[in-house]
Amino acid sequence: MTREKPPLSLSLAACIFLTVVVVTLQYDTTHAQVIYNDTWSSLDKRPLPDWYDKGKFGIFIHWGVFSVPSFGSEWFWWSWQGSEPDNATVQFMKDNYRPDFTYPDFAKELSATFYDPNWWADLFQASGAKYVVLTSKHHEGYTMWPSTTSFSWNSMDVGPHRDLVGDFAEAIRNRTDLHFGLYHSLYEWFNPLYLRDKANNFTTRTFAEAKTIPELIEIVLRYRPEVIWSDGDWEAPDFYWGSTEFLAWLYNESPVKDTVVTNDRWGYGIMCRHGGYLTCSDRYNPG
Repeated sequence: MTREKPPLSLSLAACIFLTVVVVTLQYDTTHAQVIYNDTWSSLDKRPLPDWYDKGKFGIFIHWGVFSVPSFGSEWFWWSWQGSEPDNATVQFMKDNYRPDFTYPDFAKELSATFYDPNWWADLFQASGAKYVVLTSKHHEGYTMWPSTTSFSWNSMDVGPHRDLVGDFAEAIRNRTDLHFGLYHSLYEWFNPLYLRDKANNFTTRTFAEAKTIPELIEIVLRYRPEVIWSDGDWEAPDFYWGSTEFLAWLYNESPVKDTVVTNDRWGYGIMCRHGGYLTCSDRYNPG
């Protein structure tokens, strides 16, 4: 008995269906995105973006209110009024400023008069650097951009009345092929919200939820940094800072998810164990 051949229309339909299935499967496989969950075991599997591995040479800029007195280091406020004041810093203030002068008074003098981000960008491009990292906020809490969580303690409200981060990001992107990055301190020495959480042994997370995480998300969405150099983490655990949740969002959903690199300063006990690239300590020599 001879089996009848299927109509040509059915054969074509079957071929078209198979072709569509094959193409669809191939598309899904090729474009599948790895999803990282909010655990270190998952986040640590993310490879460093290729550009950073090849970059080798970058520039790191510390700039903030501490630049006004220009004495000691970026830890000036802590050296002056922290738990163990530095004698030289205390004497410097006695010799040069009136008795009622406060650290926030320095912010009014941060004029940035000679700040030319285009000149900086051209210089860094000529240097051969492949990336540059600017301080967005140090431990003093002053933000170098008009932060929505730092009212009256940012570069737009007091001091230069400029978006210092935004001006620099624009210059780097318009005039160079460098990758733009930002340093950001998780904690703030004298912020009352942070000090209250610290007094509660970090069982409350008011500062982290109202200040730190919103700031990190804001600078990512606003300036799209391809390096996030986190710091100021060491007093509190990573779960206080919400570090793994933030990094999962950064790697999965943010506008820089495919190109951003991060360091290892996301809570005490994390440094040199977890994160993107490992700093291990300031001025660390891997030998």
